Amino acid sequence: MTGAVVAAALLDVRYGTFRQPDTGTLLGVSAAVTALSLPALLASAGRGARPGVIVCPGGAAAVASLACSVGLHLNGREASASSAYGAFEPVALLVVLAVTARRGMPVPAAVVTVGLLAAVIARPLALHVHEGSVIVSFVLTLVAVAVAGASVAARLVAADRRQREHRIRLHQRVDLARELHDFVAHHVTGIVVQAQGAQAVAAKRPDLVVPALERIERTGAEALVSLRRMVGQLRAEDGGMPIVAPVEIRGLRTLVADFRMRGVSSQLIEDGPTETLPPEVAAVVHRVTMESLTNVRKHAHDCRDVRVRVQVLPQRTVVEITNDGTARRATADGYGLKGLRERVTGVGGTFRAGATADGGWLVRACLPLAPAGTDGP
Repeated sequence: MTGAVVAAALLDVRYGTFRQPDTGTLLGVSAAVTALSLPALLASAGRGARPGVIVCPGGAAAVASLACSVGLHLNGREASASSAYGAFEPVALLVVLAVTARRGMPVPAAVVTVGLLAAVIARPLALHVHEGSVIVSFVLTLVAVAVAGASVAARLVAADRRQREHRIRLHQRVDLARELHDFVAHHVTGIVVQAQGAQAVAAKRPDLVVPALERIERTGAEALVSLRRMVGQLRAEDGGMPIVAPVEIRGLRTLVADFRMRGVSSQLIEDGPTETLPPEVAAVVHRVTMESLTNVRKHAHDCRDVRVRVQVLPQRTVVEITNDGTARRATADGYGLKGLRERVTGVGGTFRAGATADGGWLVRACLPLAPAGTDGP
């Protein structure tokens, strides 16, 4: 780009474009304004100036060039048509056009771009309109439109890339929020419930305090491991690494077996070939169960029985978590249920949570065995 501008300027100097008696002065003034606007434009664009500032040098160059064309038309009728233009000014204006259309604020950049196009196209026709000047104007029209189109296309590609990156970051934030809620709420709720239980039995059964404290310690250590894993994945160079790590069905068995509430029994019922569950499906089943058990700890204080049922069918998997506690009326889903609904529907499944006919609470998720958007076997 710089080489083309310098070569065009040297060509004009060699052939005396600015020393012509009738047109040299106007051409020199117009070329000087364009020469000053070009480094000012490149410097502002390079410093990351505001888009509104970037269009100012281009506007000045367009106005100066159009004014020169008008002056040539009014005062230089006796000169030949070829003396109205040189090589430097159209090349420099095309560079200004490219930068303005690519980096300027949309509306001002559109206005300045039209002005620059008019300046480039009109100059060969400033003195006389005949076959030679029309051909030159037509060639400049094709080149200017191609430059403007390429600049606008590059601008649209960059805008689309920014939007795509924003959507990716937003998706990652949502995934992180779900993961933090699932693990932190589950572990912290367990710590709180176990600490409350330890306080309740401390006076009557001091021998049970030490095992309770050991369980609290173990739960806290699991929470720290989960947080370290999430932070490690966020810091990883591979931005495409999923935050949610796939798990196997044995992780669900451990989750239900480790669920403890005073006076509450938990049971896992497996129906079908649960060992063959795809890791991604098992991970969603694990999350649904984890959040449901967390909600039991937080909200179903009067329940006595919690059942987790996983049914594997030929085309889908159904997980149901029920408890016999009294359902509390809620005006809207909390973050946990909202996150579960998004997670389940995101893989093409269906989700439902609500009170049962006998006054308990049911969470049900139906998941396809084949990922959403793919054909099953």
